[in-house]
Amino acid sequence: MSDLMEGLGLDLGVVAYLGPPSSYTHQAALEDFGEKSFALEPRVTIQDIFAAVQSGAVTYGVVPFENSTNGSVVYTLDLFADRQSRFTNVYVCGEAYLDVHHCLLGHQSDGLPLDDLLPGDATPTHQSPSPPKPKTQPLTGVRHVKRIYSHPQAFGQCEAFLSTYLKGVERQEVSSTSKAAEIVAADTTGTLAAISSKVAAQVHDLDVLATRIEDRDDNTTRFFILRRASNDQSSIGEEITQPRTKTHRWKTLVNFTIDHHSPGALADALQVFKTYGLNLTSISSRPSRLTPWHYIFFVELEGRRESEGRGDVNQALAQLESITRGWRWHGSWEDRVPRRYN
Repeated sequence: MSDLMEGLGLDLGVVAYLGPPSSYTHQAALEDFGEKSFALEPRVTIQDIFAAVQSGAVTYGVVPFENSTNGSVVYTLDLFADRQSRFTNVYVCGEAYLDVHHCLLGHQSDGLPLDDLLPGDATPTHQSPSPPKPKTQPLTGVRHVKRIYSHPQAFGQCEAFLSTYLKGVERQEVSSTSKAAEIVAADTTGTLAAISSKVAAQVHDLDVLATRIEDRDDNTTRFFILRRASNDQSSIGEEITQPRTKTHRWKTLVNFTIDHHSPGALADALQVFKTYGLNLTSISSRPSRLTPWHYIFFVELEGRRESEGRGDVNQALAQLESITRGWRWHGSWEDRVPRRYN
């Protein structure tokens, strides 16, 4: 990203990320921006990052958007929904992917032999009669752990390990995995643990109780890079990333609302993209919070919005205007999905 921005002649500046330092978002920001050209600043919540980008306090923001195992980050989707129109100038200008390998961090308890402390397999339930088996086992006894801290996404990505070796242990959700490590580092009882990274273990001087506890080896998180558009760019939707080339693939994120009482309204909206040959790569929804059971729909598609109304994406959005109750373009950016997933 640093080379890209310099090549475009754009000013380098401050990048906000979901902290504290050592979070996965921090690691993604480091990989994409580095520390030599940009000042990286942590923020407590994802909303803080949106607000900093909207106000112009930072040049870019990096936020988690989606995980390959556990799906969309709903906090980020809700901020894109922007029901109170607080972030009208925030748009997506890029994406980054990070392989995520979780560790169980805490304080090793001396004198607890591993073999005596490992519970049996996860308990079958009606919903999961054959629960998945974890890929790994603890490096040390974990019976002393009474509470686990982490981000909700991390809990969802490590369910097999947790339900096998730490079933019944209280789970406490916090704003990030690095925040979880920070809390456990301050614990004096030795009974708390965090799901976080090896980097966080080093930063906070914590013991690694287990490694690679995620359910899948291909566990990957996608992050969006946010930037502020000028008022003119926000209103007319001019694309301000790289010019079109034959070698670049592009993605676009749009949301829209429909008349929920009109049969086929959602199908009609989606048909627009098919008409113009635009492949949809994902669709999500969030409650409108205006009327119960009414939703804001998000679609991600292949292609980009261009200036001066050119191209298939622009034509599709123009037609969407007449079919939906309202829509919003959230940005177009270069597709950077790792080749192994293509």
